[in-house]
Amino acid sequence: MNISSPAPQSAGSARDLVEKLCAPVPDFPLPGIIFRDLTPVFADAAAFRTVIDALIEPFQGTFDVVAGIEARGFLLAAAVGYAAGTGVVTVRKAGKLPRAVYSEAYDLEYGQATLEIHRDAVTPGTRVLLLDDVLATGGTLAAAARLFERGGAKVVGCGVVLELEALAGRGLLPGRRVHALSTL
Repeated sequence: MNISSPAPQSAGSARDLVEKLCAPVPDFPLPGIIFRDLTPVFADAAAFRTVIDALIEPFQGTFDVVAGIEARGFLLAAAVGYAAGTGVVTVRKAGKLPRAVYSEAYDLEYGQATLEIHRDAVTPGTRVLLLDDVLATGGTLAAAARLFERGGAKVVGCGVVLELEALAGRGLLPGRRVHALSTL
């Protein structure tokens, strides 16, 4: 496989592709919640390339490292880091990292969780682009931003594939640059 081959021809913008390929799953993980499964978007080569390019575009040249939030954010961060020529940092659920960590608890739409990064993940002044698949209530991205800022990094923005506007997640990210490819 030649990784430098031209991009496949996609059938639309990133927003169009996300809206076309995203699979809604009712009552997951709890009754009354509609889970937005983006794995069909990631499985389609043309759509995935379009999404990655669209996530990079508004932040091009402003970040030194990409941080992906567990777990689908890892896919996005790895691809963006490769395409942009930057390093990748993983933001993990509690208890998954072996060295000294910063920890941050937060609320999500159906419970509570804790995120962690290694204390030496970035040096002070590092410009970080945070990536996740979905912006829902905003707790996950807000917690991740606080983790990096505790380590002295500067969060330059947050990129997501899908924003669930009704859950008002941007409210927990005041003053932060947030770029969503599609909004429901």
